[in-house]
Parts: sequence; structure tokens; C-alpha cells
Amino acid sequence: MHTYRSSQLAASILVNAIYAMKNFPITLINTLLSPLSFLLVITLASHGRLISVSVGGALIMSMVSSGLGLQGDLSHLKNDFKLQDIVVSSPTTASVYLVGMAISEIVYSIPAISVLGILAYFFIHTSAIGVLTIIGVLVVMFSFSILLGFTLATITYDIIQSWAFSGIVSTLISTIPPVYYPITYIPMPFRYAAYASPTTYAAEIIQNSIGMISLSSTQIAEDWIIIVIVTILLLIIAVKKAKWREI
Repeated sequence: MHTYRSSQLAASILVNAIYAMKNFPITLINTLLSPLSFLLVITLASHGRLISVSVGGALIMSMVSSGLGLQGDLSHLKNDFKLQDIVVSSPTTASVYLVGMAISEIVYSIPAISVLGILAYFFIHTSAIGVLTIIGVLVVMFSFSILLGFTLATITYDIIQSWAFSGIVSTLISTIPPVYYPITYIPMPFRYAAYASPTTYAAEIIQNSIGMISLSSTQIAEDWIIIVIVTILLLIIAVKKAKWREI
């Protein structure tokens, strides 16, 4: 059984990541272009003062985009390759399929993550605990977006519809919220609206870790609780409500 699951995970990586990276390398540029473009604009507009915050924001956006990419990939594999029908009729469970696809999204994003990691090394100055905090936040954000992408994939039935959902959701949770700059830059009362997105809390934790803002221990704990609870709720929805047999 262990060998079978390993084979299923390897197959997901080969089909959903290695195939595209080898045959369509230009898609790798696309994964890097959006995070870097916002990073460049904010850095230039702030005359370099927000470059560390922008790098943190680019990392969040990269994780969210990678996770949400799962939605389009699932729809593509189902409608164009009919792979979903084969997987559903096999002993493969929804959880193994989801984990395999999630790993493939990470593999696919390795070039972009590597570039952003190099920028973080040079421009984000924090302690070892701060580094671990940032990694922890990115892991939670990736888990959140993977589960969101999987859930959305269960309610869309066409690749074009999936692209529209992915674009709208990505903009709402990684572009509009104060991910690339401190939330204090947003005037009241619009600041409250920013807290509708989980990425706002993730960005606050990272910005506190690099010293851009100063949060109390209570505020940090609240931010962690919110992003973890939202991720757990999405996990419950994905497990209970996802129409695995009809994705």
C-alpha cells in the first residue's frame, strides 16, 4: 500500500509539474512575473523603504497563486485529459490525490520560490525565530490556498470558468489586501475591509517578524488563530462537501 501511494504521488508530480516545466518552460516565467511586478512597483513607489515588506508580500502571493493553481489544473486534467475519471475508478483516495497534486504545485513553483528566496536572503533581515515564523506562515497560506483551490474545483465544471474563479479569488486575497505594504497605509474605515482576507493576518505576522510593524503578543496570537481556523474550516469543507466522484 505504501509503494502504491508513493507511485500515485510520483505520478501526480510527473503529470502536473514535470510535464509542463519540460514542455512549456515559458509558464515558469508566468509564475514569477506577478509577484515580482508588484514587488517592483511598491519598491519604486516607496523609494526602496518597503522592499523587505514587498518581498514578504511576494512570497505570500506566490504561495497563494501556487495553491489556487490547483483549481485550474484539476479542471484541465478532468476535462482535457479525462484523467479524473481514471483516478476516481482506481483505488486512489481523494486525500492521496490531493496531496500528490499539492506537492506537484510546490515542485512547479520551485523556480519562483528560489528567486524570491534569494531576494529574501538579501533584503529581509530578521532573527532565526523570525525566519521560522515566516516559513510557518507560508506553509499555512499554501495549505489554505490548496484547500480553497480544491473546493472551488468541485463546484466549477469548465476550465474557462475555473480560470475566471482563480483570477477573481487571487486578486481578492493577494492583490487588494495589504500584503505588499503595512495595513496602516489604508485609511479608515476601509482598513476594516482588509481584515476580510486571511492574507492580511498572514502579512501582519510577517511584517511584525521583520520589524516593519509592532504587534502585541495577543495580536500575533489572534492572527495565527484566524489563519489556522480558516484553513481548518476549508479542510472540513473539502473533506465533507467536495464532490470527489464528480470533480
